[in-house]
Formats: sequence, structure tokens, C-alpha cells
Amino acid sequence: MFRKVVRQSKFRHVFGQPVKNDQCYEDIRVSRVTWDSTFCAVNPKFLAVIVEASGGGAFLVLPLSKTGRIDKAYPTVCGHTGPVLDIDWCPHNDEVIASGSEDCTVMVWQIPENGLVSPLTEPVVALEGHTKRVGIITWHPTARNVLLSAGCDNVVLIWNVGTAEELYRLDSLHPDLVYNVSWNRNGSLFCTACKDKSVRIIDPRRGTLVAEREKAHEGARPMRAIFLADGKVFTTGFSRMSERQLALWDPEDFGEPMALQELDSSNGALLPFYDPDTSVVYVCGKGDSSIRYFEITDEPPYIHFLNTFTSKEPQRGMGSMPKRGLEVSKCEIARFYKLHERKCEPIVMTVPRKSDLFQDDLYPDTAGPEAALEAEEWVSGRDANPILISLREAYVPSKQRDLKVNRRNVLSDSRPTAAPGSPRPGASTPAAFTSIAAPGGSLAGAREAGKLEEVMQELRALRALVKEQGERICRLEEQLGRMENGDA
Repeated sequence: MFRKVVRQSKFRHVFGQPVKNDQCYEDIRVSRVTWDSTFCAVNPKFLAVIVEASGGGAFLVLPLSKTGRIDKAYPTVCGHTGPVLDIDWCPHNDEVIASGSEDCTVMVWQIPENGLVSPLTEPVVALEGHTKRVGIITWHPTARNVLLSAGCDNVVLIWNVGTAEELYRLDSLHPDLVYNVSWNRNGSLFCTACKDKSVRIIDPRRGTLVAEREKAHEGARPMRAIFLADGKVFTTGFSRMSERQLALWDPEDFGEPMALQELDSSNGALLPFYDPDTSVVYVCGKGDSSIRYFEITDEPPYIHFLNTFTSKEPQRGMGSMPKRGLEVSKCEIARFYKLHERKCEPIVMTVPRKSDLFQDDLYPDTAGPEAALEAEEWVSGRDANPILISLREAYVPSKQRDLKVNRRNVLSDSRPTAAPGSPRPGASTPAAFTSIAAPGGSLAGAREAGKLEEVMQELRALRALVKEQGERICRLEEQLGRMENGDA
């Protein structure tokens, strides 16, 4: 019997390739602020990059098609009074982006459909609750208009952007600076990496600590923790000897890591990017000139090294395109936007395949732009996995709806404030939201709700029909293949 030497994996031959020069974004003055964020966010419509700005903070928003040299006078989003530290596109609306800044505020912006034609200084909503700079911004993966922010005041805040109110304040769980935050697949929990070397798993609605691992990595330099689709936690950090490490943890048993690998002795923080559809983790070091990628599996050693993409220039930051923005016909499984000192260079990760047909195994159904829950449903205790879409047909996005903020009347609201970690008054029930959003009487609200339910029923029926037809097409394609091969 021959021993199997090479592990079988369809991602073994994934290779990275930078695009040609004319498809890069040139002459962008990338921010020099000392903060370990990605400085870049991208979605199927726009690329956003934090840039140098005099007298405040700004970031650039470019339509993906606007490649080449970017004019110095190109308009920016420049409403912050201090440098911008982190930006994140809303997963449920490709024209809404949130930003956190040294001015202690979080701002949410609506970008015009065709991009900016003049500087954008007025956010749709400004959220004020932190007392020190805000370095982390991340949207809830499945609930509409729910946004998390974390600041250098060691406080994590969760906001309902639709009503401009603070839902939860978690101010006693972190004794030191929070390095990063990552939601789990359905948004019921999030994990954090902290300067005290602990990784924590937190239930935001209860305000409780679910699990904690002290000294996940023993080194003093920054670490990162991200949730994987199956609930495990992947971390990057440093050993006591300042060697960079990767580790995989089971939150049910945080005692010992399931896997621990040492990489090298560089000193840049490792930023992990995770693809839940393929279980591949891409690891980019700040200041490195390479992207390493690993496949996470259920059998030991769990973390399998695939390959390294290497280039000459070091990276200042990195953005990752959501799956629905990739070119399916070219077997593209990831696309990164690498920030140099004065340009942004897309890097395409491809699985080599000879066939021109749709590759089902590379593109399982992926998270779409439709929110599975409203903010009020999530606050009331409901959880839902992302609504999945198929990438079989070239995906055509639906019409984006504008973000509308319905502010409550602060003067007439004399109810007492809630305790830390509990919902704010009026945020716990959809009824309260209805009274803000539709003060025109309960009859009109009931009629609207009835119409909405009808539309939702129609949508569900259409989804079922599309799924059924898709399965039928697959069966017919299989039959045709068998007939052509002479099997039937």
C-alpha cells in the first residue's frame, strides 16, 4: 500500500496575480497614522481608502471602475475633525459606509450611486458615546443597521444606526485596549483580542463573558482573533520570543489550542482575512510584501499551509472584496486591494481550471446583501444566519435603498437610562420603532405591515421557485453530460 504523501485539496494550486498597472489606483496618499487597521474597505461598487488630510480626517471613495491616476482634487469624505482610523462598508447596502476617528465619533455616510462629485462633509448620522479615539468599526453580519464600535476607552458600543441610538454599552469587560472585534456567523456573539493578551467571547445582548482564554499568545505585540463559520476561533499573534504565530481554538475547550504554528520573526501585526465559503484564511502582515494562505479543515493538523503570494513592495494596508464582487467566470476565489505608499493594487487569487463552466465546488451559495433580521428583531433575542445567494448567474445587485435615520425626540423622552449592557429604552421592541418611524396612526401602520407581509410572501414563493428551477437545470445538465459521454 502506498502512503498518501500529498493532502488532496482543490485550493492547493491557488495562485495570486497583481493586475496590470492601468488597472491600479495611482497617486493615492495613504494615511500615515500609527494604527493597526486595514486602512481600506471594498465592496462590489466602491473602493474606500483612508488618506492623509490636513486639518482633520478623510477617506477616499472611488467607483471600482475609476482606475489609473487619481486627481489630487478628487473629492473625499471629510467630516471628521481628527484622523480616520477605521472604515467598514455596510454588508446590506453597498452605498453606506461607517468610519471611526480620533475625534471620538463614529459617522455613517451615504455615498451617491455614481460616486462623489463634491466633498462629503455631512454624515447621515454621527454617533457620539466614546470618550477616546474610535479605532474599530464593524457591522453586524445579519441584522440591518446594527453597528459595533470599540475605542481606546476600552468600551464596546453597539448602535442602531436607523434610530441613531446606543443599544448596548459594554464597558467593564476589557481592562485594556481592544485590538480587534469579530462577529460570529449569525451575529449572536463576538470575539475580541485585547492588549492584556486575552481572547474573549462575548454575548452583547446579555453583556456577559461566554468564554475567555488568557495569554492566547504570550508576546506583547498586537494580536487578532476572528470567528470561523463553525464557531471556532482563529488567532494571530506573537510568541514570547517575538515570533509570529497562528492558532486555532475551540471555544468549548479554551485550555489548549487545537493547532499552533510559528511563521517567522518579522514584527508587523498579522491581519487575517477569512472566507467562510472555502474555509481559507489569508494572512497579511503589515509591512510585509507577502500574503500567506491556509486552509482550515476538520482533521489534524487543522491549519494547512497552501501557498504564499510574494511581491516586491511592502503593504501599508489591505482590503478584501466580498464573494459576490468576484469574477466567477475566471475562477477568482478572492481579490485583495493592497495599499502601497501612493497607490492601491488589486491582487487576484485564482484556482486554475480548464473548464469554462460554472465551478459549483468553488462557489457554494454565499452571503447576499439582504439582511436576515431588522435591528429590533435582533435586540428582542432573535438570531438568523445570512441569507445566501447563488453565484451561478452573473450576480446583478438589487436597487439600493437610502439609509433613513428616524431620531427620537430627546426632549420628550424623560425615561431613566438603562444599566450598562442592557438595551436602551425604546430599542427593545419593534413597537417602539414603529411609533418613531410612523407617527401617523396605528391603522396606517397595520396596512403597511399587511402590504409588507404580502410582498415578503411573494418573495419567499419566488425564491422557492428559482431554487427549484436551478435544481432542475442542474439535473438536466447532468443528463445531457451523460448522454454526450455515451453513458445513457
